[in-house]
Amino acid sequence: MTKYPLRHNPDADLHAFSGRHLSEITSDAVADGSLSADDLRTHASALRQQAEIAAEAGYVSLASNLLRAAELTLVPNDEVLKIYEMLRPDRSSWDELMKLAEYLEKTYEAHETATFIREAAEVYRERKILRR
Repeated sequence: MTKYPLRHNPDADLHAFSGRHLSEITSDAVADGSLSADDLRTHASALRQQAEIAAEAGYVSLASNLLRAAELTLVPNDEVLKIYEMLRPDRSSWDELMKLAEYLEKTYEAHETATFIREAAEVYRERKILRR
């Protein structure tokens, strides 16, 4: 089993979204202003490692959530907010959700997220909470 937490695992090569190594993100770097916003964002690889740990421990749903989060690190924040809005009940049609899933797969290779959106669309259809 992978050692958790990752920051205490000598084999974990943790980087921020910017590529800066975790060891370089210090209070001194904050104080001298050398950090960027991307230095404080989680890198997809760290989320994938956490998903692996969750899966090994039997937390399948958590692992799936972490894999989707890893995919979404490449999606701009404004698009993530639009996706969130589209997934609210009565906000999107079935066709719109299918197009969103296809867009995420083609543009960002976000296959796990696309599968989740397709599954949500089916549940929304069953519960009659799609926009008419």
